Amino acid sequence: MKDLVKIIDVTSKEIMPDLIQLRRHFHAHPELSGQEYQTAALVAGELRKSGWQVQEAVGKTGVVAEMGNKNGPVVCLRVDMDALPIEERTGLDYSSSIQGLMHACGHDLHTCIGLGVAKVLAKKKLTNSRIRIIFQPAEEIAQGAKWMRAEKVLEGVKALFGVHVYPDLSVGKIGIRSGTFTAAAAELEIDIIGKGGHGARPHEGIDAIWIAAKVISGLQEAISRRLDALKPVVISFGKISGGNAFNVIAERVKLLGTVRCLDSNLYENLPKWIEIIVKNIASNYGAQACVNFKSIAPPVYNDPELTNLLSSCAKNFMEEENIVYLENPSLGAEDFAFFLQDVPGTMFRLGVAGQNGCAPLHSGHFALDERSLELGIKILSQTIIMSSESYQNI
Repeated sequence: MKDLVKIIDVTSKEIMPDLIQLRRHFHAHPELSGQEYQTAALVAGELRKSGWQVQEAVGKTGVVAEMGNKNGPVVCLRVDMDALPIEERTGLDYSSSIQGLMHACGHDLHTCIGLGVAKVLAKKKLTNSRIRIIFQPAEEIAQGAKWMRAEKVLEGVKALFGVHVYPDLSVGKIGIRSGTFTAAAAELEIDIIGKGGHGARPHEGIDAIWIAAKVISGLQEAISRRLDALKPVVISFGKISGGNAFNVIAERVKLLGTVRCLDSNLYENLPKWIEIIVKNIASNYGAQACVNFKSIAPPVYNDPELTNLLSSCAKNFMEEENIVYLENPSLGAEDFAFFLQDVPGTMFRLGVAGQNGCAPLHSGHFALDERSLELGIKILSQTIIMSSESYQNI
């Protein structure tokens, strides 16, 4: 064990300068979901240089790398590659070179963690097991995992690992949690259809704006009165569209929002529950309503055994006090969850806040501390090796 830890430690330090430069290149050249062509090409080239067998254009723009015994049990790492349609405002020397696009969620670092793990594992002779690394596109639109899953990238996989940067934790810390890790998420679209009229005579029309307001408040009230408070549900509306003039009663209003839920069974029943409430409110005031509930991703469920293994491996590279056992799951969503419908796995939070803190994810000011890269590589390298060896002994 000590020899393995030393190999991982030394190799990680040796490759860090090159990986930092790669990460800055990715950051300066972001690509949107499903358009990660240059990112994928560079990733594939780096993997081949390290001796990995590489498949490109998997799940549109994804990359899959493999090494080891073709007939052995497969242990897998997944990282994502896509950027966001956000204007960068960090002022970094290597800021995005493309106006309106930015790596504001740390996927540039995730990609380099995957490449770093690949370089470390290339130093380890994999005689009985097989390692697979998935470089996934389109996480931000929750499509990439489904695209790659459809191409059977998890065939033969016994265990799957993932990581996500976390600006609420400082560099040198990680966050782990067994069980539910992130929420199920959906997009909610509601159309309220009333009857137009003159603004001076609202009683002659059916005011879709007023009824939409009733729907928004009514859903919040129903959550607090009709659902179990120990199984939280969040419904937030981010866009309201309706009306044509200041003195005309709006005939139609469209609401767009998001739904988050931690309980899988409750989540399955939410579409019908929401539809009944919305239609009842609308009909009470003479209007009609159409509800479209579009599921984005199920919850991420971290396998307890694999989570414990990751925690145990992390202690070889950090003090136990820097391992934060997260009390509550996140209401954010992650399409890593689609992979976990097929195989057991776990994901952890990697602290990226520097001395002056770190702006939130999806902010134009998001600027992570690159020192986090080395720790992510070390933890995942040993976890994957130890996991693969455990399956060799079965």
